Amino acid sequence: MFNAVHVIAELERNRTVFQGLLQDLEPELYNWKPDDKSWSILQIVCHLYDIEREDFRERVQSVLEDPQKPFRSIEPQDWIEGRKYAEQDYNAAVKSFLDERDQSIVWLHSLDNPGWDNTYQHQIRGAMSAALFISNWLGHDQLHIRQINRLKRQYLAAQTGLDLTYAGNW
Repeated sequence: MFNAVHVIAELERNRTVFQGLLQDLEPELYNWKPDDKSWSILQIVCHLYDIEREDFRERVQSVLEDPQKPFRSIEPQDWIEGRKYAEQDYNAAVKSFLDERDQSIVWLHSLDNPGWDNTYQHQIRGAMSAALFISNWLGHDQLHIRQINRLKRQYLAAQTGLDLTYAGNW
């Protein structure tokens, strides 16, 4: 059963999680990628910032305010190159993302009796409620928290050349 209070509280807690994971990293770590197909932590931060503003918050707000209104088209995969994520200032990107999350939390707390059951009719996915969007927002956080931790572990293994299996199976 959907619990908006829980989801919003988790989004707010994740701001602190992201801050702890992302602040004060060295350029060697935040620019590192295990291979050409992977994202660096810098690219993940830029993605999080853009998605915070242009995907989840915007879509939740749209479904709550006018579920019939068409969504603006977004292409997150194209943004990696198009918005030159790898060339961005890391510390500025972290600050921008955390500031956006703060704005999202303030906005979510300001909602008065939101219609979480309001539904947008997506052309491909069908009926998508505001509850579904905000829950996926939290799921997106969890995905990238895992991704950042995985990158940090891979970086540690690559830099030390040591076997990390004693720490436990990843």
